[in-house]
Amino acid sequence: MKLAYLVPAAALLFAASSFAQKPIWRCNGNAYTNDQAEATAKNCKLVEGGNVTVVTGTRVAPVATTAPPAAAPGVRVAAAPPRIDSTEQRTRDGEARTILEAELKKAEARQEELLKEWNNGEPEKMGPEHRNHQKYLDRVAELKANMTRNESDIAGLKRELGRAK
Repeated sequence: MKLAYLVPAAALLFAASSFAQKPIWRCNGNAYTNDQAEATAKNCKLVEGGNVTVVTGTRVAPVATTAPPAAAPGVRVAAAPPRIDSTEQRTRDGEARTILEAELKKAEARQEELLKEWNNGEPEKMGPEHRNHQKYLDRVAELKANMTRNESDIAGLKRELGRAK
């Protein structure tokens, strides 16, 4: 009976010892090795203490100072976007401003509706809210969150309009 417990324990000890880490040497900088011959050749120092985990990252490609290499046949290279003249840009800016103003008007109208429904913090009870007060409280909290979100949207639209001037 006791032998049945000894066999798994011995297997676990053997498995743990087989995963024991070899000695690690640290060479100049952040270079590590577990090859003793390489470590002595490069005058590396033995790392003592806990285990060392080295994760190699990706290498950064060097910046080309010459012309970019020619694309392989059949491969399309994206061209730089075309430049837009100033009148075209002014037209686009005007359209963007018009859209922002329309969105601001919608948001302000929505805010007025929310404030009317809010009724100074005491909205009218609807349907089943007369019997279930928690439903009423949930709707009031959702209404307050919608008002806050809409105020934030209005402030953001006003900031954008201020930048577009």
